Amino acid sequence: MFIDRAKIFVKGGSGGNGMSSFRREKFVPKGGPSGGDGGRGGNVVLIVDPNVNTLMDFRYKRKFVADSGANGQSSNMHGKGAEDLLVKVPPGTLVKDELTGEIVGDLTRENQQLIVGNGGRGGRGNARFVTSVHRAPTFAEKGEPGSERSLLLELKLLADVGLVGYPSVGKSSILSRVSAAKPEIAAYHFTTLTPVLGVVSLEEGSNFVLADIPGLIEGAHEGVGLGHDFLRHIERTRVIIHVLDISGIEGRDPIEDYHKINAELKLYNERLAQRPQLIAANKMDLPDSQANFSRIAAYMKQEGHEIYPVSAATGEGLPELMRRAFKLLQEYVEEPEAVDEVKVYEAKPEAGFTIRRDDDGAYVVEGKDIEKLVAMINFENDEGVRRFQLIWRRLGIDEALKERGIQEGDTVRIRDMEFEFRL
Repeated sequence: MFIDRAKIFVKGGSGGNGMSSFRREKFVPKGGPSGGDGGRGGNVVLIVDPNVNTLMDFRYKRKFVADSGANGQSSNMHGKGAEDLLVKVPPGTLVKDELTGEIVGDLTRENQQLIVGNGGRGGRGNARFVTSVHRAPTFAEKGEPGSERSLLLELKLLADVGLVGYPSVGKSSILSRVSAAKPEIAAYHFTTLTPVLGVVSLEEGSNFVLADIPGLIEGAHEGVGLGHDFLRHIERTRVIIHVLDISGIEGRDPIEDYHKINAELKLYNERLAQRPQLIAANKMDLPDSQANFSRIAAYMKQEGHEIYPVSAATGEGLPELMRRAFKLLQEYVEEPEAVDEVKVYEAKPEAGFTIRRDDDGAYVVEGKDIEKLVAMINFENDEGVRRFQLIWRRLGIDEALKERGIQEGDTVRIRDMEFEFRL
C-alpha cells in the first residue's frame, strides 16, 4: 500500500532533575552543597532512509517520545543525557507544523536529519546556586520539559522525469517497457491508483528515475479525480513527458487533451508549466495514428515542443525518447524551490507573558519563560518557592494581574499549577 500523507505527534525527552545534596566527608568540616545537574533529554530526529519508500509505518505508530535525561547525583555527579530518538522517513518528505502550516523541513538527501522535538535541559543541582552570601542552598531545579508538537508529513516522490497525460493514454505501458517497474495495466481509466517509479538505464552511468503519475483530468487542480493526491508528485520532476493518445481511439482530440492537462498543471503550480516538456505521441501502431501524427506534429512545432512518435505496445521510438529526456536532464539548471505556504510569525509581547481569563474565571498566565520556570521549580522546597516568588515579582506579574483587576483569593493558573492570589 502506498501512503503519502501522515500526521504524527513528537515530544522531546524531559531533562533530568537536579540533585540537592551536601558533602559528608571525614576531615572536611564544611563540605557544602554537592548536588549534580540532571542530564539533557533526547531529541526526536527525522532521518532520511532511502530504503523507506512510503509513510506506511506512520499509519500504525503516530506518537514519538524521546527518553528523559538521568537525574543528577551527589558528589557533583551529573546525570547522563538521553539518546536521540531517530525516526526514519523516505526521501522527499516535506514536514509541516500542523498548527501554523509552516514548513519545518524538506528532507531529500540520504541521511539528512531534522530535529523536530527538542529535548529539555537538565535541572541544575544545588551546587550551582552557591553565592558569596548564600553558601548552603538546599533547592535544585527540576528538568526542563521537552518541546512537543503535531506534524504533518507529505511525501513528494523524487523522480527525475514524470509521465503525465489523460488516463489510459499508455503511461504505465511506457514505464513497463523502458524500466523494470511493473505497474498494473488495464483498459479502463485510473488503473494506476498510486505513483509508480522505475529506473531507466540507457548505458553504463546513464540512468534516471521515471515516474508514472496517475491520470489527470480536467479539474484535477481542484481535487477532481485523483487530483491533489498525486499532483504534488509532479512538483519535483525536472522534465515532463506528456503522453498523448495519437490514435484518437477514445474519441478525444489529442490537441485538446494537451491543452487541458497543461492548464491543470499551470493552475496547480505555475512553475510546472515552465519545466522542459517532451511530447510522446503514443499508440502509433494503431490505425489512423500516422494521419493524426502529421497534423499534431505540425501543431507541437508551433508550440515549441519536440514530439516523438512511439508505441508502448511494440517499443517503437521509446529509446530515442528516453535518450532525449536524459539529455534534457543533463542540461537542466536547478531552480530554487518556492515555498508558497504562508509562514505565521507570532509577535512576542514585550513583557514576556500574556494574561487571559479562563472560562472558570481563573487568570491564566502564559509565556515561554514563566511556564518553563513553573515546570522546573520544586514547590516542595521552601527555598525553591522563595526563589519562584522573587522571579515572579521581578517579571512584574503581580502588577500586571492587578491591572487586569485580580482580587484577593482569585485563582492564577500557569500550565497545570494553580495559585491563590494574595495582596
